[in-house]
Amino acid sequence: MSENTADPTLALLTVEEAARRLSIGRTTCFGLISSGELESVPVGRLRRVPADAITAFVARLRTAHRTGEVIA
Repeated sequence: MSENTADPTLALLTVEEAARRLSIGRTTCFGLISSGELESVPVGRLRRVPADAITAFVARLRTAHRTGEVIA
């Protein structure tokens, strides 16, 4: 598997993998996590983003776009 392609079957993604899936930078992804807009979970000393949290975040963005609400 190439370094730029996240495995679509992974349940937990690194912040870098989550950022790539969202087509945003790592710092922006950490900002979304810090603000609570993107769910993450601790795994020991690491921070991981559940794959379904990305789907939920995108769904909220789409809903906000349709209703004119500002999220991110």
